Amino acid sequence: MHTTALKACLVIATLATGSASAEVVSSSATHFTLRHTAESSMSASQMWDRLLQPSAWWHPDHTYSGSSQNLTLDAQAGGLWKETWDDNSVAHGEVLLIEKGKTLRLSAPFGPLQSVGAYSVWTISINALDEGCAVTFSETAIGPPTAKLDELASAVDFVKSEAIRRLVGVD
Repeated sequence: MHTTALKACLVIATLATGSASAEVVSSSATHFTLRHTAESSMSASQMWDRLLQPSAWWHPDHTYSGSSQNLTLDAQAGGLWKETWDDNSVAHGEVLLIEKGKTLRLSAPFGPLQSVGAYSVWTISINALDEGCAVTFSETAIGPPTAKLDELASAVDFVKSEAIRRLVGVD
């Protein structure tokens, strides 16, 4: 199911942005590395502003509350990408690095990665092009052998493929 959906996302992203790619670079029971790239007609500055508003582009199916409107990002080192609803909240990630307009790096054990004790670093880079910009997601997760990260890699790859597609404005 994830493979078919991922291929569909890549086809749509390629048609809409000119180029896109997604890849599980490597995986084992104790780690995975993912890489996603896409281009957008938005300027690098516009993309940076959009990136900092996850409620505008993160898919609601990948939230605890079912609503992306509950997502916020405090864009400074130590700040949180969090979700707050009713009397509940979850820290999806902590900001490790901000290079304004260029790089956002998070310690980000999203979703099931938290419950298996994984540590994940997700770097989002934006590079200006002659027309528009290129966005790259790079993610590495490590965890204990019981985490079975090789089994989670394709699901995380699907979620991040969908995220980059939505971020660059395909949806």
